[in-house]
Amino acid sequence: MDSPRKRFIAYDAYEKLADAYADMVDTKPHNAYLERPATMSLLPDVEGKRVLDAGCGPGAYAERLVEQGAEVVAVDASPKMVMHARERLGDRVEVRLHDLREPLDFLGDGSVVLVLAPLVLDYIEDWVPVFLEFRRVLGDGGALVFSVGHPAIDYVLKTGIDDYFAVEKVEMTWTGFGEPIVMSSFRRPIQYMTESLHEAGFLIERLIEARPTQQYREADPEGYETVSKRPSFICIRAIPAAGCC
Repeated sequence: MDSPRKRFIAYDAYEKLADAYADMVDTKPHNAYLERPATMSLLPDVEGKRVLDAGCGPGAYAERLVEQGAEVVAVDASPKMVMHARERLGDRVEVRLHDLREPLDFLGDGSVVLVLAPLVLDYIEDWVPVFLEFRRVLGDGGALVFSVGHPAIDYVLKTGIDDYFAVEKVEMTWTGFGEPIVMSSFRRPIQYMTESLHEAGFLIERLIEARPTQQYREADPEGYETVSKRPSFICIRAIPAAGCC
């Protein structure tokens, strides 16, 4: 990846926590038993089809896509996450170091049937160019599935937020991966999400707010009681609008 842009907003944080994240991604309740099941529930049939895992992290989603029979191209902007994904996936998946703010010039028009972007868009300020590129690489009958932090809980928990309707940089200290790490991201209202999809030529097919599974209750009963009563993640499946863009 040779980009003239500055590194993405959470680059340093993810480089520091990549090893711990890779070790815990399959069992950490907030990921494994809350966000991931909700996002996976929105996936179409991918058997025998080519898909893009946009923001693959250490490869947990890509591995599940392969297990469902997909041909997967996976990208991430963190070199350490790419390293872990390659170690986990071997030659089953093409894993690339790539910043989603740059064009997907290694993918042709209409070359994939699914773009999956789990928990990556929170680190990108302007969604429209990214969505337009996703729109370009999606073929007929394709879908975009993505998850982001729920803006309602961000507004409640993250300090220094004066305007819910603003798109703004926020910081939160993560403690779930060992040593506390300050994570920077962009918080935005739900309307920004829906309008960005509209501007890029997508229609929302489903929107769900993630709820914890029974496995979450078994792994962390106290945490389950908390997350079962408040929003944590929004997960969306969008499809290209006919005759648009």
